[in-house]
Amino acid sequence: MRIPDMVNAQWIATLADEQLIAAEAKLHVEFFKEESAEKKRCGSRYSMLEGPATLVNAWHRWLMVNNETRERGLLVSATKRRTRSA
Repeated sequence: MRIPDMVNAQWIATLADEQLIAAEAKLHVEFFKEESAEKKRCGSRYSMLEGPATLVNAWHRWLMVNNETRERGLLVSATKRRTRSA
């Protein structure tokens, strides 16, 4: 599945539950990598919303999809997510 650069409600609505869960997992991995790199770079000065556009965009894309998984009542396990990304 291709995830667009600009995730929006219209695209999210086209996804079946299984696709949504897969997209959420993939986007979380991308966000986690961006966030980890920025935390390492900034240390105690880290502030996500003041970070680079790539970090904020990764967070926004993941957040929109994650919100929909919760809205649909789909459970996304952080443990499963970490296992998939390893």
